[in-house]
Amino acid sequence: VFKVIEPQGGSNGPRRSSLCVRHCAAIYNVQGDLGDLGCLPHHPHVPSAEPQQHLDEVYESCVVKTTLTAENAVEANKLSNNYKFGFKKWKSHVTARPWEDRSEIVKELYSDLNIIRGSSGSMVTCGNVLYLLLFGWWLSVLYVLVSAMMFITIVGAPYGRLCWALAGYFLWPFGKVIQEAEVPGSHQALGACEAGAEASGTGESSALLSGPVPHRWRPWCWAGAASWQRASTVPWLCLGYPVLVLAHGLVCIIAWLLVVLIPVAKLSVRTTTHVLLLPPERVLIWHLRMMEVPPEGQVILCCDRAINPYYYKYAVDGVNVFAVNLLPLVLVTLVLGYVDSHNRLTSSPIKFTLALLSIMPLSYYIGMAIASISAQSNFAVGAVVNATFGSITELTFYITALIKGSREGNHCYAEIVKSALTGTLVGCVLFIPGLCMVIGGFRHQEQEFNRRSAGVTSALLFLSVGGVFAPTLFSKVYGKLICGECHNVTQNPLGHYLCHNCHFDLMGSNGTLFYRHVQPLVYTVSFLLPTAYLIGLFFTLKTHSHIYDIHISGCHVPGHHHSAVVHWSRWRALVILLLSTLCMSACADLATEHISPILTTSTISQYFFAVTVLAMVPELPEIVNGIQFALQNNLSLSIEIGNCIAVQVCMFQIPILVLFTIFYPTNFTLVFSDLHVYASMLSVVLMNYIFMDGKCDYFQGMVLMMVYFILLAVYFFAPSPSGC
Repeated sequence: VFKVIEPQGGSNGPRRSSLCVRHCAAIYNVQGDLGDLGCLPHHPHVPSAEPQQHLDEVYESCVVKTTLTAENAVEANKLSNNYKFGFKKWKSHVTARPWEDRSEIVKELYSDLNIIRGSSGSMVTCGNVLYLLLFGWWLSVLYVLVSAMMFITIVGAPYGRLCWALAGYFLWPFGKVIQEAEVPGSHQALGACEAGAEASGTGESSALLSGPVPHRWRPWCWAGAASWQRASTVPWLCLGYPVLVLAHGLVCIIAWLLVVLIPVAKLSVRTTTHVLLLPPERVLIWHLRMMEVPPEGQVILCCDRAINPYYYKYAVDGVNVFAVNLLPLVLVTLVLGYVDSHNRLTSSPIKFTLALLSIMPLSYYIGMAIASISAQSNFAVGAVVNATFGSITELTFYITALIKGSREGNHCYAEIVKSALTGTLVGCVLFIPGLCMVIGGFRHQEQEFNRRSAGVTSALLFLSVGGVFAPTLFSKVYGKLICGECHNVTQNPLGHYLCHNCHFDLMGSNGTLFYRHVQPLVYTVSFLLPTAYLIGLFFTLKTHSHIYDIHISGCHVPGHHHSAVVHWSRWRALVILLLSTLCMSACADLATEHISPILTTSTISQYFFAVTVLAMVPELPEIVNGIQFALQNNLSLSIEIGNCIAVQVCMFQIPILVLFTIFYPTNFTLVFSDLHVYASMLSVVLMNYIFMDGKCDYFQGMVLMMVYFILLAVYFFAPSPSGC
């Protein structure tokens, strides 16, 4: 286990930094903050007991620590690279955790349902009853029908009796055991078959549902060659077995998609690949409570519950099960979007919704690939990958929307992009930190974070917001106010006028104000913002690196010496990154293609639609990461997640969009509406006020969320942009 410890205070050299880390680790161990991690950095000269006054002094010198836990050097390198460079934090593990280091709950998730744990408590639970209602009754009826069909064939009577017994089992399989009975003289044949399979290299493990599966179908390996030469196997393999395979396949797909029912999916897979291929006389079904001494033989199935709520932690080759289940949605979206171009099968709102939902798993795969490459590379490569692909999700959508608006001559797409940019900024400054504070506050009464590092990011936010909205303020001062319709309220030529659809005209008669003043200002700001970000990197990585000083110290656990096993190699991660980016571009194209009917027919303001749906849906993986960090009392990372995204919006995404408009003219200019300016300014000021003391609780998080919801209400009741 490795720890990445990031102190807030200064450092006067390696020796003092190491001493500070050691003393603070000792203090945290006394306070119980590091006790939950299971280990501490191993330093033989750390005193076992010190006076409390001296500990308090050392604690004050160290101020506040943010401790990041990493299982090995690869995970620590990933955290170090991503945290220093200031881009998004992806919590996905890029290496496989050692089996013995996992909890019993996680170990149970990957079991093959062939372990007898004994009958503990009642088997009548809500999850088991749900299995009976969803699958049990009709599976039992199907087995009864197949049993009758086998009896009709006469020669298939042995399999008819097997199906009759399995009908009762699958009606309520809980507390029952399916066992392969021992047959004298069968060990030699089975051992020879397994030896032949090992010699030919055909053994492999299932990627999804674990457990050994055969590389090619060898029924004689399970039942013995003699048993498969009987006449009863012919009607069984032709009539009974295919029907049951289809039924169990359907059960497996449904249970897998529901995640918590994955034990039922494992039950179905093991039935079709083992139980149904055994000779009937080798299958033994018995109840746990009816036999004190179990018969001899290999246990095939033993399931005591259908639902396990912890399967949200289940991963396939390092990929979370939800990301695996959402991957077919991407294929469905692309097929419907490009094959049904005339909306004969589905409507535009459905296609837009599917395209937007497909962005979430693609964002996960892009983040996983970025983390894998960064963890296995040096700092420079990790920084380049983060800078290139860190904002690819949002930029792909924005650029495709601007291209579509330019082709149609519709300025509404540019307004949607501006609203989405503002919504991302406001949501990442208010909603993500506020939500993390509230959820983390339920478990921790008061949470502390690195005030210095948050201060650096806050300063960058002030600078970036001021730079982004500088052209807007300039246009308000020097632009010409033009109104679409005005009425004299007092009927007096010198009286008051009521005007509608007013806006500041920057073009004028010949566009002098825009081309000579506003446009050069936009280009200057777009150059200065990335420059300021690079200066901030130089500040945090070179001259004031102690603010983000990260120490990796090994944790010595007896008997635990493991080399990191990476899920994805660098080349595999690169291929997945490129494919995910390509699919992301296609989904973004479909989303912008089918967004127009929604905006024209919907009664909801386009401002509200853009600042909520378009802005926050791509950030859902980051919101989940922030919540997980807050629950682990790592609020510094939760705050940095939102702040780094907001900095990316102003200092990275907006300059790239401006650079894009130089080569591909669009209607996008850095002139925002007054509502966007006020909302952004209020968010940044409030965020800096909340983060001033370096401590927070659930009440402060609630304040941030309430302000965010108030701004959403303002956007909801605001009229759509003029002409849209």
